[in-house]
Amino acid sequence: MPSVRDLRGRIRAIKNTQKITKAMQVVAATKLRRAQAAVQATRPYSEKTIEVLQTTAALATEYRHPFLEQREGKRGVMILVTADRGLAGAVNTNTIRAAARYMNQNHPDQPRWVTLGRKGRDFMIRYRRDVIADASGLPDRPPLHTILPAVAVALQEYLEGRTDRVVLAYAKWISTMRQEAVVRTLVPVEIPERSADQKAPAADYIYEPDPEAVLDTLLPRYVETQVYQAVLENQASFYSAQMIAMQNATNAAGDFIRDLTLLMNKVRQATITTELMEIVGGAEALRSAST
Repeated sequence: MPSVRDLRGRIRAIKNTQKITKAMQVVAATKLRRAQAAVQATRPYSEKTIEVLQTTAALATEYRHPFLEQREGKRGVMILVTADRGLAGAVNTNTIRAAARYMNQNHPDQPRWVTLGRKGRDFMIRYRRDVIADASGLPDRPPLHTILPAVAVALQEYLEGRTDRVVLAYAKWISTMRQEAVVRTLVPVEIPERSADQKAPAADYIYEPDPEAVLDTLLPRYVETQVYQAVLENQASFYSAQMIAMQNATNAAGDFIRDLTLLMNKVRQATITTELMEIVGGAEALRSAST
């Protein structure tokens, strides 16, 4: 059985760890609010881009941009969005696992990877995957230009015919308690059809010089916007998962401290009882010797 001194040292060490996890929980909660605000601020732009894309594609029915061509090959490039750090539960692992499973099932021929985030990059390099571009060490709210070079590499692979599909994988932020690994096709672009309850544009657009030229400019911007939105969603998911993980770690440390404190009290009580028994035994021995 450990001594009281050993138990006090363990309790002290766990309390120090608890302070660290509590501080990380507070920091993650603060950054989560900023990440949520960033996600909510960019969603209207993303939705408006889809609306303009729908309207433009409806007018340019005879024009087929390379990003709209459907290819039958099995080659694929995966843009994998992860965080740079861990201590956030399984949010990074779930995204990497979903992306790897999708590529193995759908694009076994020459799979290549573009990683946005250190966790995904390190995993792919460790398992000798073909990483053709990387953008790691992104700030909490990265500007768009920080991810554009890596995204441009993936799009160039498609335009030059070295791949048949560009896929995007990230952790979608649904709520503080829920994050979902999402894998979806980025290129060829699948323009969502206007639903029955979706309102038509409030006004007709005037295209200059023509809808085809607008579509040439709009499609790359649309793809870049989708990747940027995925990066922001992934960051919100990371901070949500980290906040919950650190809260659970703090609570577990508190439970462990209580258990160790109870054990320490029992050990102390047993030690005192043993000492009292030794004193009583010694007194009885002296009394017996004197008589």
